[in-house]
Amino acid sequence: MSNVWGHKIKVSIFGESHGEGIGIVIGGLPEGETINLNEIIKDMARRAPGNNEQSSQRQEPDQVKILSGLFKGKTTGAPLCGIIFNQDYRSEDYEQSLPRPGHADLVAFMKYQGYNDYRGGGHFSGRLTAPLTFAGSIAKQILVKRSIKIGAHIKQIADVYDQSLITVDKEILSSFTDSSFPLIDQSVREGMVRVIKKAKDEGDSVGGIIECAAVGLPVGMGSPFFLSMESNIAAMMFSIPAVKGISFGKGFDFALMRGSEANDPIVLDNGMITMSSNHNGGINGGITNGMPLIFQVAVKPTPSISIRQDTVNLEKMKRAVIKVRGRHDPCIVPRAVPVIEAGLALCLLDAWYLEGRK
Repeated sequence: MSNVWGHKIKVSIFGESHGEGIGIVIGGLPEGETINLNEIIKDMARRAPGNNEQSSQRQEPDQVKILSGLFKGKTTGAPLCGIIFNQDYRSEDYEQSLPRPGHADLVAFMKYQGYNDYRGGGHFSGRLTAPLTFAGSIAKQILVKRSIKIGAHIKQIADVYDQSLITVDKEILSSFTDSSFPLIDQSVREGMVRVIKKAKDEGDSVGGIIECAAVGLPVGMGSPFFLSMESNIAAMMFSIPAVKGISFGKGFDFALMRGSEANDPIVLDNGMITMSSNHNGGINGGITNGMPLIFQVAVKPTPSISIRQDTVNLEKMKRAVIKVRGRHDPCIVPRAVPVIEAGLALCLLDAWYLEGRK
């Protein structure tokens, strides 16, 4: 498998959902950066399973053991490697001959001729987003020292909607990163929890949308055409399991707008050039324009559901029916929020150093 991402900051994820452990190697980090382990613990806890009835009841503390690259609380300049040892897995819930609809089971079996680790999805599992969250937490800490703040909230679960980000500042983004169920309008939480519980009770699942933002970005990050900020962010987001769509700023709503509505007027504010709206989500021509960077990702319903589904028995090559066993999220969206933040942080840090910034 080819499994390296990045230009200046390079990351490689390893491990399987039911293997001994999962982890990540981060190359290109500058030396001398102070890393707060408590911040990492907080981000890992936001993503970890088993914290509430809306998530999988698999109990994984997701404590990261740092093997290299950090000494006396500071980065050394060497590759930083972190590993998370798996503890609470039940491999008997999975059978290679019955691929689960919506998962990578079938395509992995065919591509790797049956040698893939199929337990819990193996290397294709959402469990692999834990080391990505770890790496992103480190990136977020480095970016904060450059006055760049990242945060995301749950914009939608099924047919229940939160407000969209309009006014974006560090305070609201901090409120997101301090919450395991981040919202702008807290009154919609009850409705979101209700639809998740209903799906769970019916053996089904629901999806949603996460809206993510960054403030403090300078003008000029990103390059046309293939190193544009949209290109890099989209590539990272589509590397996260369950993400099936992305849009920047007004996104698909641009199809309903005229140019006179979609354009962001350029104005002077206390002698500084800025824009009076942010329909383009902080990016023009693939380059950051100094406005808040805003995008949304669509997260599909968790494919592991206990409703009976059609499949094929790969040993007998006959039609079959599967009822997925195991412990799974009826909605992956809340736990995916810190993963989306982490992916953006790695993209921005990579772009920062690609521009030759310190």
